[in-house]
Amino acid sequence: MGANLQTPLRAIFFDIDDTLFSTTSFVERARENAIQAMLDRGLNAEKTDLLLELQSVVKEFGSNDTRHYNRLLQRLPQEATRGCNTVLLVMAGVMAYHETKWKELHLHEEAISLLHDLSQTNLRLGVITAGLRAKQMEKILRLRIDSWVDPNLIFITDEMGIAKSNPKLYLECAARAGIPPEFCLHVGDHPFRDMDTAQEAGFHTIWHRGSGKYADLREPRPADQVVTNLEDVRQILEKEYGLSLG
Repeated sequence: MGANLQTPLRAIFFDIDDTLFSTTSFVERARENAIQAMLDRGLNAEKTDLLLELQSVVKEFGSNDTRHYNRLLQRLPQEATRGCNTVLLVMAGVMAYHETKWKELHLHEEAISLLHDLSQTNLRLGVITAGLRAKQMEKILRLRIDSWVDPNLIFITDEMGIAKSNPKLYLECAARAGIPPEFCLHVGDHPFRDMDTAQEAGFHTIWHRGSGKYADLREPRPADQVVTNLEDVRQILEKEYGLSLG
């Protein structure tokens, strides 16, 4: 489905994880650093096995669980932690994860350039992201996304009480922005929760099908546009929606 230039855009909403920021690759590095910190302090197991088991823990208990490393140690044979202070191991892992976050949580240049150029237009810029309020807001601040988006158009599912799987989320975001859905565009990485439900709500959509964990999924209905990087988003906005960016 192509863009409809008879309905010019008035607002663009971005997802964060694996859209503006490559969260999947960052998390992989952070978890690897956490496991290495635990191994450096006496944990006796193969690194590859530990990473696979940690992946299972996250899948079973969810990414927002606060006891990933505790649960990991509980699942290991006793000889893996024999002679170790398990509290020290857990905290070493947690600290290494957060140290990686402090060092690496920043936007790449193409995201900075796109957001900056969009902020110079008459469009209103916002965020629609899934996750816990504090966790997602920390990302927004660390990534400095708040430098470009309207702070009143930051919508986090935890705070909204509506999941991305429900089109009502997008309708509510448009309503709070005071803009009809047909004048809104959403850019995200999940073909169901970002694309399908946003389209049901009447939004235009761009599927950022990069290298994140949802890249191999197929959307039940075609997104208006499909891209693999943010430079492609820029080109679509210029060619299909008539925007002048930089």
